[in-house]
Amino acid sequence: MARPRTVRAPTTASLPNNLRIPSTTPSLVKTLGRLSRQSLLDLAQIWLEDRHVTSFPPYLLRDNNGGEDEETLPYPAAETIEEVRQVYQDFQERKGAKREVLERILEGDWRHGITLRQLAMADLRYMDDHPASLRWTALELNRIDPRRKQTAGNSALTDWSASVPRIQAATFVRALQREISPLVKAHYHLARASTLPLTFLRIFVVDSPYQSPRQTADIFTDSSRVIYVAFPDSCPFIYTSVSASTGAKAAATPAVHSVATDSRSLQRLVREAIPKALSRPQERYTLKATSLAAKNLPTLLAMRGPGRSNAANGSFSIFADAVVEGSPLDPRPASTVTPEEYIQEGILAVSEDNANRENTEGQAHPDSKTKRTVDDHNSTLLSPSSKKRRLAIHSRFGTAGSSMAQAPLDRLDIRLLDTPGQGVGDGDGDDNDGQSASTLPTVSLGFVGTDVIGGIRRLAELGIVDPERIPSWMTGEEAVSMAVIRRGKRVRKHL
Repeated sequence: MARPRTVRAPTTASLPNNLRIPSTTPSLVKTLGRLSRQSLLDLAQIWLEDRHVTSFPPYLLRDNNGGEDEETLPYPAAETIEEVRQVYQDFQERKGAKREVLERILEGDWRHGITLRQLAMADLRYMDDHPASLRWTALELNRIDPRRKQTAGNSALTDWSASVPRIQAATFVRALQREISPLVKAHYHLARASTLPLTFLRIFVVDSPYQSPRQTADIFTDSSRVIYVAFPDSCPFIYTSVSASTGAKAAATPAVHSVATDSRSLQRLVREAIPKALSRPQERYTLKATSLAAKNLPTLLAMRGPGRSNAANGSFSIFADAVVEGSPLDPRPASTVTPEEYIQEGILAVSEDNANRENTEGQAHPDSKTKRTVDDHNSTLLSPSSKKRRLAIHSRFGTAGSSMAQAPLDRLDIRLLDTPGQGVGDGDGDDNDGQSASTLPTVSLGFVGTDVIGGIRRLAELGIVDPERIPSWMTGEEAVSMAVIRRGKRVRKHL
């Protein structure tokens, strides 16, 4: 009797967790090979736990069905789950190369393929091992007030930061799937961060099921088709990130282009779907840009997180970081140290640090004529002009850019919209006439480093820039990594 012909019908259902990628896929070897030996061992042991082993079981001897001679294979199949667990326990107890663990996984215990859920767990483990591997953008979740009437040039948005919608993971994923499924086919994976108060959502998309030809196995490891969404606990902000696309994989994909092959379109699609999935009848939400992007998730949590948000940065950070007790509005005397004492101590500490640095340089070059003693150096730094500059630096930066800073920015992009010859004081920074003005930047300037605000603070300490004239968005007070400037002031409207 002839075997019935398989009928493949398009569907809007999400990709299943148990969809397997062949272990012989070259890009799969490269993707798992990014992990360290210890991370591979940890993943294999997690996969073999009782709660996961039924979802992606290893290849056992009973699965052979007489198809292969196990004795001739480099990694014969085990008879029980306990034997497989013992193999990776032995790997854990002895030293060895990462390659043998990777080959054991792909050619031995999971030779029948790696599921999409296993691949998602491997990607999130790589993020834990390399926290600066992705660039995250902070977005604010705002509730739309239906009681406000929209007028020309105004929106019906209100700052309801205290009214954060309660999210049930399974319900949210189903709602998000309903929003995305008409356009692309996706796989969703929710996981809790191991060290941060975050919940990650990994979304992998492929072309619409109504398109042909059928996708190759390499497409499931294409990082340009993955978008990450991080939900901080009890916070009106979310963070999104898109993996960098690889040229080789992009070139190997079919010539048919869709929304899934464009990272910007993919990010816009998911961003538009998230507030709709969170919305309920009479309770609608939208996402608002915050002009903050960083590679460091702790930076986003400090500046756009469940704590102080962006209300206590820059000069106010001395109170948020508990350098001094109380607040600027507290009439009671502080029992630890006053802000004035903190500034004076900071001046002396910077003076001693600079003196020690120059003293060390002088020892390395004893013949230098510019060598000074520590006393002379301190007397120079504590001159009235230097003391005034230090007071201005501490009053403008606070703890931002110092050794106490817990949230360093790695990039600061500035875009000037003024045309040449336009005066600085010709208007305000609210951009009321921005509808007719050009939005193309005349000059774009970028600062890149491990701590951009710390670098600007160092320039102020050296007297290269005037700390009293530095705008607040360059001292870390406004907690932004991108500033659009018109007529000398930052444009509040996101262009």
